[in-house]
Parts: sequence; structure tokens; C-alpha cells
Amino acid sequence: MHEMSLVEGIRAIVEDQSHTHAFTRVTRLRLEIGRFAGVEKQALEFAWDEVMRGCVAEGAKLEIIVLPGQAMCFDCARMIEINDRFDPCPLCGGGKLLPQGGNEMRIKDMEVL
Repeated sequence: MHEMSLVEGIRAIVEDQSHTHAFTRVTRLRLEIGRFAGVEKQALEFAWDEVMRGCVAEGAKLEIIVLPGQAMCFDCARMIEINDRFDPCPLCGGGKLLPQGGNEMRIKDMEVL
């Protein structure tokens, strides 16, 4: 389960930021994950509770924001949103798409005390 290592990376960021900005508790963390990032939400939520024990984010609410997949359509020359990498363009029906987004994962923000 690679979600465990992803959450361990988030924990390291949170702990680093707690030292840099002198906060002692995280009450909520919002995480943006692209549709094509290959992250299982349930596995990430399970890992969150386990990995954050004993950290400033223990007990913090994790909110996951799923970002849409994006692609450039070569047929109509427009940036579009797609649900699957093999979907046709919803505007023109074309099939020549170059994925441009949906693989990202980043901390959007945190509520801290």
C-alpha cells in the first residue's frame, strides 16, 4: 500500500511546518489529489489515522479534494476535463487527447492552533 508512504511524507511536511511556524496542533488538513494520481481514498484515510498518531496532526480531520483530469484536445484545440484517460473530447468527440493534469497530489491548506 503506497498510501502509507504518501501519508508518511505528509507527516514529515506537517512536522517541519510546525517547527517553522510554531504551531502545536493541526485540526484539519485539505489534500488535493488528481483523478489519475492512482491514490485510493479509503487506503489513504486508513493510513492517515495510523501514521498521524503521536504527531501534531493526530486527530486532525483529513479532507480530500479530487481534482478532475484535464487534457488538451488536438481536434478542437481546447483544454477539457475528462473522467478517464481514454474518454473522447466532450466538446467535439475527438480522440486525440494529451493528458495535462490529474496526476497531482498536494496539501492545499491546514487549520492549525
